[in-house]
Parts: sequence; C-alpha cells; structure tokens
Amino acid sequence: MAALAWWLAFELRFDVLPVWAANLRLATLPWVVVITVAVLVVNGLYVRWWRYVSLRDVRLLVRASAIAVVVVALYANLFPPIAATPPRGVLLIFFLLLLVGSVGVRAFARTLLEGRGTLFPRGREVLVVGAGDAGSVVVREMLANRSLRMTPIRLCDDDVRKQGMRLHGVKVDGTTHDLAAILKASPPDEVVIAMPGADGVARHRVVDACRRASIPVKTLPGLYDLLDGDPSLLGRLREVRVEDILGRQPVNLDLVSMGGYLVGQSVVVTGAGGSIGSELVRQISRLSPARLTLIDHAEDNLFQIDQWLREHGITSVVACVADVKDADRMGKILTEAKPSVIFHAAAYKHVPLMESNPFSALRNNVLATRSLAELAATHGVERFVLVSTDKAVISETAMGASKALCEYVVEAEAQRFAQTRYMAVRFGNVLGSSGSVIPTFRRQINEGGPVTITDPEMTRFFMTIPEAVQLIVQAGGVGQSGDVFVLDMGDPVRIWDLAHDMVRLMGREPGKDIEIKVIGRRPGEQLHERLFSDDESVERTQNDKLMRARRGRIDAAWLGERLDAIELALARGADEEALRLYFAAAKSPQRESTVAPRSAG
Repeated sequence: MAALAWWLAFELRFDVLPVWAANLRLATLPWVVVITVAVLVVNGLYVRWWRYVSLRDVRLLVRASAIAVVVVALYANLFPPIAATPPRGVLLIFFLLLLVGSVGVRAFARTLLEGRGTLFPRGREVLVVGAGDAGSVVVREMLANRSLRMTPIRLCDDDVRKQGMRLHGVKVDGTTHDLAAILKASPPDEVVIAMPGADGVARHRVVDACRRASIPVKTLPGLYDLLDGDPSLLGRLREVRVEDILGRQPVNLDLVSMGGYLVGQSVVVTGAGGSIGSELVRQISRLSPARLTLIDHAEDNLFQIDQWLREHGITSVVACVADVKDADRMGKILTEAKPSVIFHAAAYKHVPLMESNPFSALRNNVLATRSLAELAATHGVERFVLVSTDKAVISETAMGASKALCEYVVEAEAQRFAQTRYMAVRFGNVLGSSGSVIPTFRRQINEGGPVTITDPEMTRFFMTIPEAVQLIVQAGGVGQSGDVFVLDMGDPVRIWDLAHDMVRLMGREPGKDIEIKVIGRRPGEQLHERLFSDDESVERTQNDKLMRARRGRIDAAWLGERLDAIELALARGADEEALRLYFAAAKSPQRESTVAPRSAG
C-alpha cells in the first residue's frame, strides 16, 4: 500500500509527469516503503488483529501515516537522491492514499473474516468474558440498546466446545488463559466479566490480565445478587471487589426451597441492623413471612434496613429499638410478635475491643443469649438459630469464650426444652461485614496508606455475606435441636495476599503507591483460626458446604450452675470471680461423653 500510494501520488499531482519527477519517484520508492513500514511497526500496527479492526485502529493509522509522511519529507530534504525533492502536493496526496489504503485493506479483511462486524462501533468496544447464559444476555443487550454506547467485539470462554462459535454474531475466540495476549494484540476499551457462577481463580486471572494491560474491567455480581428482579444485567455491572477474586467456589442455594419453612411465618431477627442481620432480613423478606420483627439497639442501622424493606414493598415489618440484654423488653416483643423462628445475630464481635471490655462480651453475648433462648421456649418458638463464629473454637479470648458459651447454651437449652429446636451456625470472617478487615483496608488505601497487617503469615477463613446467610437459613430448616453447624469456608486466605490484592484492585501498586506495614498482633488475635476443636468430629449434611460438629453432650445442669454463679458474682460486684468462672467454663466444659477427635482430613 505504501509503494502504491507513493506511485499514484505523483500520477495525481502532475497532468503530465516530468522526467525529473519520474526519476525522483523511482529513486525514492524503496526507502519510502522502508520508512513507512518502520513507522507502522514502531506504532504497533502489526501486532493488532485485522479481524478486530475498529475506530481505535483508524485513529492509530492516522497518527502513524502522518508520522510516516513527516519522516519521508525530512529524509528527502536531508538526503536527496537526485537534485530535487518531493513537492508538498505529492506528500499530501501520499498521506491520504496511504491512510485510505491501510484502513481499507483492514476493513476488507474484517468484512471477510467477521461478516457482521462493524468498523465503527457505537461507543466503547467491550470484550465479554463468559459465553454462557449471562454472557448471551449481556451481548444481546449491548447490541439492542444503542443508548448504552457499548459494542461487544469479542467473547472469551474457557469451554473449548464454544471456541469459534458465535453469540448474536459475536465470535467466541480465546480463553481466559489467552487473555493477556488478546489484550495486547487488540485492546478493547473495557472488559466485562459475565460469569456469575465462576470461582475466584478465574476472575483473578481476568482481573490480573486487565490490570497489566491497563484496561478497565467490570463484573456482574454473583448469582444471588441477580435474583432481586432487575431485568437489566448491564445495569448491575460494577467494579470488581476483593470477594470476587477469592480462590473459592461460591455457594449458591435454592433459597426458596431451603427457606420454605419461613413462608407465612412470624420471624424475629436480633442484630437486624448489622451486616449479617441486615442480609438475613433481606433474604428472609424474599420468602414472604407473615411478619418480620427487627431488633437492634443501634437506631441508625435499624433505620437503614427498615427503610430498605419499605422501599422494596415489604410492609409486614416491625422495627424495634431494643437491647437483647433487657429481658423484660424482649419478653414483650416476643409476646406481640408470636414468632415461629428467631435468628439471633446480635453480638459484640471485635476481638481486641472485647479483650478490653470482657464484661460486655459476657453480658451481651452469653447472658443475653441464655435469657433470649429461655424466652423462646416460654413463648412457643419452634426454631432458635444462633449465629456463631469460628472464634468459639479457641476460647482463650474474651470474644472466643463468649461465643463458645453461647454454643453451650444452645446445646443445653435443646435438652431442657423439647418443643423448641435450638441450633448454632459457626463460620469464619465475612467479607464486607463491620467486623471484617476489608472496610479497614479500603479506608487505609483511600487515605493513601499505610495498610496495616498484624502478621505476614496470618490467615483467615472468608465467606461473602450472602453465602453465609444462605447457609444460616438452610441450617435453620434442616437442623435438629442441639446441632452446631459449621460452614465450609474453603481454604484459609493469607491476610498479606488479601491486602496486596485489594491495593491492586483499587488501582494502586503495593509497596510503591501504598505501603504495606506490619504492626504486630493485637491482644487476643490468633495467627491461624480453626473451624473445629480437637474433640469434635465432622459430619457431612445433604449440602456439602454445611457440616455438623459432633461432640459429647454438654451437661446442662453443670452449665446452668456455672452461669448462675457468674450472674450472682456480677450482681454482688465480684468482677474478678465472674471473669474467672467465665473463662473456666468456656475452656473446660463438662460433657456427658466425648466423641473421637476428627480425622486430619
């Protein structure tokens, strides 16, 4: 095209080509071609696939052609091959012909290869990762809705059977393993991850490739988040979050089937304004309970979830500003609500803070749980579900001891009151909850760092809030009285790695833009956490993400005596004695029998 453009430029400039112009054209032709090709190479025109040529490539060709003409003119004036230089008209015509020819040949190639492809897409060019149902809907919506100004130019999918196929005219060409090379060869304006059910490993691979290529990436949320009735998938696109790239397979349950026992029932949720409690309320509201009673002592949090429910047309809601430690107030609420199910999510949960305030953990977590559990039996509640934590396994801390005793209370009350089913659900850290490290890291990154890590080797189990809540709801349906359920949290995650991933997701470089600082472990923090204690055995349920912790039955009479003694010591001001009894009961529970320790596997 360069040779042809140079030759024709002389023909079009002169009606009759002079001898000197013919000699100049012939003498300059070889190095004009060399210079033009060299400029195109330097500008990256030969690493871009012609089948995906677009307006971005046209802009690049305009720039490269202009540079080529300038270099040719400079060379011809500095090193003229004969006693003449190319006229300015020849250079201008050469630029126009070179541009038209290089664009035209690429457009022709794309027309042959892509058929329905368009050279001038509307708005942003988008590469869609995922050629399943969600990917199909996303591509169709982009093509149908011109106001979005998004044009899908390519699809990637790891299913080898889909390679070479087309969705709505857009070709599936490549996998996520090829994405780095694809983005280098033909960079789009944006990448959209349309894989709601994909695990974090695949998402991480996509995000990492996009970050290295400096291309924006967005994702559809998980399957649960897509079930709220919004018909527009593209309206749900958001930035990739750290929970999207955790290397674990997300839990996705049929909530309507698993939570059928809540339909038409009166349900009470304590701690309803918290991160776990509010998500419990949202999911339960989808199951059409006859009445949903929200209890929280934090007025603002309770107001927020109450407003959300009313904005979504949920009217059978009663919001109660109340403290679970107030037995009289709780009794009046239960008398009015007449609940069939209580989800007890109210608790103090920050480990270092509870180390400094152990009596708060004792009163709010342990004694309030005991009081509420007894009230549940008195008011004919069918199911009482305690939201517990993996901190209960290691009971040396004030927080861990309080949650361990809460689990003992559930086991003991199950023996005392046969008409009510008492259950506990134990899980690790919940991403995005108020007790999670994620909000802290996000704030520190937004403030410019440093991001503080207590120990480079520290690990934690993580699960998203919707996943945890789905399994809590399921446990309430399938559990027998006295069951302690443990959620399968997958493999533990190094907090060090989590911090680095978050920094990169927020567009910074760890160690360069944001400092990662090790500050040492805080009071009560464990290096590694466990989901089971040594005296527990693991029993699988019908859901492989939901396990039972089996151990010898707690001695209900012994526990009652210990808690009575703790309450008596607190009443007479013997704080040290109360704390001693508190930790002793948590660490050395008296059980009727023991079970074989769980296997290493």
